Amino acid sequence: MSQAGRQNYGTGRRKTATARVYLRPGTGQIRINSRPIDSYICSSVQKMVIRHPLVLTETADQLDVVVSVSGGGPTGQAGAMRHGIARALVELNPELRGKLKAAGFLTRDSREVERKKYGRPGARKRFQFSKR
Repeated sequence: MSQAGRQNYGTGRRKTATARVYLRPGTGQIRINSRPIDSYICSSVQKMVIRHPLVLTETADQLDVVVSVSGGGPTGQAGAMRHGIARALVELNPELRGKLKAAGFLTRDSREVERKKYGRPGARKRFQFSKR
């Protein structure tokens, strides 16, 4: 465990969202952009995604999480926070790396939105074809 007053940092990214995560010894509070998690995140699924690395490593009630997140939408931000929390946990305790890597939390999800192509209404969609 880290020394008192020390904090650990991790950067998480998903789609266009970026999260800067700080872990501090505490009681398990999660603050996102200076707001409690319940007022920032509405979906219970996204709250579960954010808490999953802490629950997996059994540190949910020992650490306070302070997150600064920007870009993307709610799902991308939740994924970025999960990635950042996992990286910060590895910095805190390198022995947790195996658990987090097996769960896939340390892998950056590289899927991005495919660009729109010219001559089409979307990335893959085509205008209606008319034979006659």
